[in-house]
Amino acid sequence: MPFHSLKNVSRTHRFCSWIICTAIFAGLLAPAAWAFARDFYREARLHMVKEYIEGEGISDRRVLESMRSVPRHEFVPSGLRKKAYMDQALPIGHQQTISPPFIVAYMTQTIEPQENDIVLEIGTGSGYQAAVLSSLVEEVFTIEIVEELGQQAGRRLDKLGYDNVHSKVGDGYLGWPEHAPFDKIIVTCSPEDVPTPLVDQLREGGKMLIPLGERYQQVFHLFEKKDGELVATRLIPTLFVPMTGKSEDEREIKPDPLHPKIVNGGFELDENEDGRADGWHYQRQTEIVEGTAPQGDFFLKITNDEPGRAAQILQGTAVDGERIGKIRLRFRLRLSNVRRGPGKYDEPGFTWVFYDKDRRTIRDVFLGPWTGSRRWTQETVEIPVPPNAKEMIFGVGLLGGTGEINVDEVEFEPLPR
Repeated sequence: MPFHSLKNVSRTHRFCSWIICTAIFAGLLAPAAWAFARDFYREARLHMVKEYIEGEGISDRRVLESMRSVPRHEFVPSGLRKKAYMDQALPIGHQQTISPPFIVAYMTQTIEPQENDIVLEIGTGSGYQAAVLSSLVEEVFTIEIVEELGQQAGRRLDKLGYDNVHSKVGDGYLGWPEHAPFDKIIVTCSPEDVPTPLVDQLREGGKMLIPLGERYQQVFHLFEKKDGELVATRLIPTLFVPMTGKSEDEREIKPDPLHPKIVNGGFELDENEDGRADGWHYQRQTEIVEGTAPQGDFFLKITNDEPGRAAQILQGTAVDGERIGKIRLRFRLRLSNVRRGPGKYDEPGFTWVFYDKDRRTIRDVFLGPWTGSRRWTQETVEIPVPPNAKEMIFGVGLLGGTGEINVDEVEFEPLPR
């Protein structure tokens, strides 16, 4: 493979630039007075909102102000505070994560929060989503199934003064009937189907936002209750941790870690006809193009003319590292005037992040960088899988670089260890 190389990256910087992170805050905060720390995080928070939230299309003034004010660093483990204002999910223990700030802002804007709304949140996690909602609505009721996480979040929200947020430990599938009906319901974990109790607890005319689908193939759905029934609007693809408890017991389709695969690697499907690739999530500056594809009718185009800006597409899958030693990747690629970005890690290419059973990052792998221009080529490369890997997220993009990348026929072939 003469024009790119395979690299193992020992830290998560590669992942950060991939998930639209160009500002690195690591190591800048020495022990100091709280006022100094607060000022430091404020600048980081304003940068996060400007670049990764407002810059990616979130426009609701009240939502933006809430994102500027909520101290996300208070909702992540102390060892990860240096990454608190990067636009990425972070592990919070117990196989759970805090959602990327853009996703939190997107979900909040989508439900159109009003000052007199009573909102139910399913999946408290760290409490960050509830905190963002706090200043926008009258009351927030939030449920977490993991006892330790739920108790920690409750104490954290109380300590930070979010007095209109009420939390409890329980199975979110069942909702919180004592406080129903709710004007809005926001679900921050993914079931396969909408839990019936949540339908019952949504008021007439109310809205529910929920990621639905298979474990790694989810789509946001916005429901509005009309005449007792839910009317659905299908939104963008996404990726959340699964809803556990009764919801997981009822799940019919479960991932097969012995056969990791790419869904829609030919970019042929677009059920929403919005130019987005079905099966892929966290899409930035992408387009499905018809015609002149090396295979089928469509191919993926990723473009960027602003150095340092995110431009990528991602997909997750399960993988059993004890049984699978490598992933053989095949793909077709075309480049047009592709250049590196200004940052050390702003390099166009493919990237993987492998996770263990607790969703902690255990290895980053990068294939690239790609630069220049070239016609369609077919490539094959083998990616080593860590023995303790249980999940991986795969992505392709300019990743802070500029130009145009075209991709088609992306395929995985698992190789036994």
